[in-house]
Amino acid sequence: MVIIKEEQQQSLIDIMNSQETAPPREEHRAARAKHEDNRMELDRLKEEALACKRCSLRQGCSQVVFGVGNPGARLMLVGEGPGGDEDRQGVPFIGRAGQLLNRILEAAGIERDEVYIANIVKCRPPGNRLPVQPEIDACLPYLQKQIALIDPEIIICLGSLATKTLIDKNASITRTRGSWHTIDGRRYMATFHPAALLRDPGKKRYVWEDFKEVIKIYHKPENGGSVHE
Repeated sequence: MVIIKEEQQQSLIDIMNSQETAPPREEHRAARAKHEDNRMELDRLKEEALACKRCSLRQGCSQVVFGVGNPGARLMLVGEGPGGDEDRQGVPFIGRAGQLLNRILEAAGIERDEVYIANIVKCRPPGNRLPVQPEIDACLPYLQKQIALIDPEIIICLGSLATKTLIDKNASITRTRGSWHTIDGRRYMATFHPAALLRDPGKKRYVWEDFKEVIKIYHKPENGGSVHE
């Protein structure tokens, strides 16, 4: 019979504990390093965007609205373009539509600062009109680089323009919304833009149905989320 002394038992426990805890610590260090690298790369890209003169939109707006949020976000939301409030403050989705988006995220159990929010174009079109194709083409490379750097698992396209630009140029928002589309290994979901809900509150129930599908994927523990009842 082999007798294990008390100090040997404690040593074995320490070894097992160290084996269990070491990998998460390494993963956390790697995640933090990637997070910081992403932030630096996004800052460099932002400086490039701030000096951009690829289209005429820059001449008529106050500032470039680059994007905001977690540089390592698993979930990214993409709208159409900055409005008046966003143009004044340089942050996307902070006006009435943005406040409604915040309430939707809160209801879904998602903190705004854990996601990343951007637009198809980064300068406000005159009169809040939709961007035209040459403006989209000029600005899209910035968004594509943002997506590549952040590497989100899920992208929610807010509105028809984002849906047509990122999912399918021939897509209809009413037919496309609510279903998953896998593109380059990412899940895309289209839904109505919050501004559309302000004009037509009847669309709110459709957006909530769409976000319930997002919740199912985003909050799964195996996907890095937490379980929300």
